[in-house]
Amino acid sequence: MPTPSATNSQLIAAGFHALSDPIRISVLELLKQQEQCVCDLCDALGVSQSKLSFHLKTLKEARLVNARQEGRWIYYSLHVSQFAVLEEYLADYRCISQISPARCCDMKGNREAD
Repeated sequence: MPTPSATNSQLIAAGFHALSDPIRISVLELLKQQEQCVCDLCDALGVSQSKLSFHLKTLKEARLVNARQEGRWIYYSLHVSQFAVLEEYLADYRCISQISPARCCDMKGNREAD
C-alpha cells in the first residue's frame, strides 16, 4: 500500500472528520438528491443559518462539497471526486488479507519487552 503524502493524509483526515457529525451527514444526504441553496438546507434540517454555516465550512474544507454563488444565494453540491479519494483509501484496507504482527528486536536479535 503506497504511503499517502502529508497533504493527502490531511485531506483524508479532514474528510473523515467531516463525516463524523450527524448534521453534516444529513447535509450530504440532501445534496445527493440535488444542488441546494443554503436557505433550503436550513429549512430541511431545521437549523439556523449560523449553525449550518459552521457545518458547511467543515464540509468545504474537507472538499466534500462545492459552493457557488448566484446573486445573494450560495448553492451547495457534492464534490464527488473527494468521496472517491476516501473510498479508495478505505478500499486499500479491504484488500488486506492478513496483517503480520510487528517485531521489535534489540541489537542481539532478542524480542524486546513491552
